[in-house]
Amino acid sequence: MGRSIVVTAGKGGVGKTTVTANLGASLSKLGKSVVVIDMDIGLRNLDVVMGLENRVVYNIMDIVEGRCKINQALVRDKHLENLFLLPASQIHNKDDVDIDRIVDIVTTLEGSFDYILLDSPAGIEKGFESSVAPAKEALVVATPDVSSVRDADRVVGIIESKGIFSISLIVNRYDLALVAKKKMLDFDSIVDILGIDAIGVVPEDKNVIETTNRGEILVNYLPGSPAAKEFGLIARRIEGESIPIKIEEQKGFLGNLFRRGS
Repeated sequence: MGRSIVVTAGKGGVGKTTVTANLGASLSKLGKSVVVIDMDIGLRNLDVVMGLENRVVYNIMDIVEGRCKINQALVRDKHLENLFLLPASQIHNKDDVDIDRIVDIVTTLEGSFDYILLDSPAGIEKGFESSVAPAKEALVVATPDVSSVRDADRVVGIIESKGIFSISLIVNRYDLALVAKKKMLDFDSIVDILGIDAIGVVPEDKNVIETTNRGEILVNYLPGSPAAKEFGLIARRIEGESIPIKIEEQKGFLGNLFRRGS
C-alpha cells in the first residue's frame, strides 16, 4: 500500500505548493510512483507550478461527482513518467467537497502508487479537513518567521487531534544571512517551539521563482540549485535514509545543526 502524506502549513505564502511539487518529483526520481493532489478547491495552483495547466481535462471534483474515473483525471508530468497530478476544481468551493469520497479516492490510489501527496490549502477550514482526513502522515511547512511558526504550531496540534502522529517539519526559505542578523528565527528555535522532528531545511533560492514562472519544477529544471539538492535529500529521508540535516551557504559548510532521531 502506498503512503498518503498531507503537506500543510498554518498560513499561506510559505511555499507549500512548491514543496509538494518538488518532493513529488524528487520521489519520482528515486523510482517511486507518485500522485500529487491539489486540494485547494476553487483556486488550483499546483498545475501551474508543475506547468501542466494546459493538460488538465478533468479534476478531483469530476471524480467525486461521477463524471469521470480516477485514471481519467490524472495528468502525467511532462518529464517524469511515474509522477502524476490530480488537479483541483476551479468552479467549486471547499464546502462542496464530500470528505468521505476524498478518502475513498485516496484509498484507491494507495493501491496503485507508492506515494500520494495531498497539497492542503492554507488555514484550518474545510479544505484543510478534507486534506487531512485521508492522510496517514503529515509534512508541516513553515518559514523562519514568528507568525508562520506560531500558526504551524496550531496546525500540528490539530493534526495530532485527528490521530496523525507521524508529523515532520520542513523549514522553507531559510536565509542564513537574515538569521545571522536576527531577522529570522534560527533552526534550533523553530524545532524547539514546534516539538516535532525536522526532515529538511530548504534554503532561500531565487531559482524557485524563475522555474515557477517557466512552468517547470525546480528539481527537473535546475537540479544542481541549493533548494533542489535539499528537496532530493528530503525525499531520501522520507524513504527512510538517515541523512543529517546540514545548513550550508554558498562558500561552504556551516554546520550539522540537527540529526533526526538524535
